[in-house]
Amino acid sequence: MRCGMGDRVWRRLPRNVWVVTSTSFLTDVSSEMVLNLLPLFLANVLGVRTGLVGLIEGVAESTASLLKLVSGRWSDQLGRRKGLAVAGYGLSALAKPLLLGVTSWGGVLAVRFGDRVGKGVRTAPRDALLADSVSPAQRGLAYGLHRAG
Repeated sequence: MRCGMGDRVWRRLPRNVWVVTSTSFLTDVSSEMVLNLLPLFLANVLGVRTGLVGLIEGVAESTASLLKLVSGRWSDQLGRRKGLAVAGYGLSALAKPLLLGVTSWGGVLAVRFGDRVGKGVRTAPRDALLADSVSPAQRGLAYGLHRAG
């Protein structure tokens, strides 16, 4: 099956775009595998009430959202987009396996907090890295590929 734009358009995208897209895809897959089961684990294994499950997720997602603002500024000031993105992906990758040893809702909160700190730190620098890697005419293609991945 061939897309309407032809294979040449895709081949012209820089390696950065493909690496960032692949990394993002694999990180998202691992997150979804864990996060879909987390509320069941909290409620059925740890006996946590649904309100506390919501609080844990609220803290985690709020952390990511607030850090996106900060990391975007850091990325612009430091000019270290790749370093911040790698640090964010690394923190998320290190946090998820820690769920294996969690025995309380506080432990789940700490791991989710660490995972979302990673997401917050990586998102803005990653998007800026994608924009910096392609010409303005290719940005739509690069972001489209990334969001589809």
